Order: sequence, then C-alpha cells, then structure tokens
Amino acid sequence: MAEQRPALDAAALDVLFQEARTHNAWLDRPVEDTVLRRLYELARMAPTAANTQPMRLVFVKSREAKERLKPTLSPGNVDKAMNAPVTVIVAYDTGFHEKMPKLFPARDMKTQLSGLPAEAREKMAFMNSTLQGAYLILAARALGLDCGPMAGFDNAKVDAAFFPDGKWKSNFLLNLGYGDAARLFPRNPRLDFDEACRID
Repeated sequence: MAEQRPALDAAALDVLFQEARTHNAWLDRPVEDTVLRRLYELARMAPTAANTQPMRLVFVKSREAKERLKPTLSPGNVDKAMNAPVTVIVAYDTGFHEKMPKLFPARDMKTQLSGLPAEAREKMAFMNSTLQGAYLILAARALGLDCGPMAGFDNAKVDAAFFPDGKWKSNFLLNLGYGDAARLFPRNPRLDFDEACRID
C-alpha cells in the first residue's frame, strides 16, 4: 500500500492560495533567468492530457521585446506589463503532436493525434495550455514570485509580433516579478462552497 502523502502546512497554502494576490504594480527588482528556467522545470511536471504539454512560453524581458509587446496591449494593461520585470506570453503549439514520440513513447500518439481534425487538435492545445498556465502561476508563487495574469491584449497582434510562422498562438499574458504589496487593492469576495459546488 502506498504511503499517504502529507498535506502542505498552512504557511505553504498561504503562499499558493490564501495570501497570494494578483499584482498590478511591481518592485524594481529583476527576475533572474535561472529563476525562469526553474519555473518552467517545475510547471512542466504537472499533468496534461496524454502528456501532450502544448504550452509554449516567451519570457518578454528585454526593453526591445517589451516595445514589441506594447502596441498589442489594451490601454489599461500597458503600465502593468511595461513595469513588470517579465511578461510571459503563455502560448500553445498547434503542432504539439509532433513532439509525441518523445512525450509518450509507449504508444504512437503522433499518428493518433495527426488523424484528428485540426480544430480538435487546436482545442486540445488551447485547453491543456490553459491548464499548464495555471500550473505556471502556482509554480511561480512557490518560487517566491508574484503574478498578474492578463487577458486584455490583441491575440492576433501578439501572434504577428512574436510568432510570425503561425505555429504558436497566444493564450494569455502573465506578468511576473516581485509585487508591490503597498499598492494592492482590497481582496474581492469569493463564492461559498454551496454557491459554486454540489456533491452528487
């Protein structure tokens, strides 16, 4: 019988959930490339359908890259992204199935997925990259980073600026860094269990 894993303690749950906040303002403190590499190494370990791992990331960090991103942003998100040490383009690879011989060597998943309509593969890629993006947020918090996910941008403009070959497509943006807690808004309420859940 497998041993039961211990639950995380309250301090760890606070870091990941209870005390974690969405940040819009950032301290002037860089995020090192070694941290970004560790972040991906953690997030990639979480599950996806058939281990497809369609998420692709662009860590927009340099001034030149930030300027390419700027015109794609909604006006209310420009300062948030320009002031964040890193803005991650969380994207998905429409050709993710090409990696399946490496990712699922026990079965010929590449042939199986290649036989699906392109729309079905893209839906799979979008759903699983969204799931992976959520893992990315938790991994970032676990490494001491703060996060500010954003949807206010023009996907087509981002894709044209960063993925001109059309193979990768943007899903959402994620600002990363060390948040300025003094500039947080009051936390909004959450739904109670009975409002959002049922046990059948």
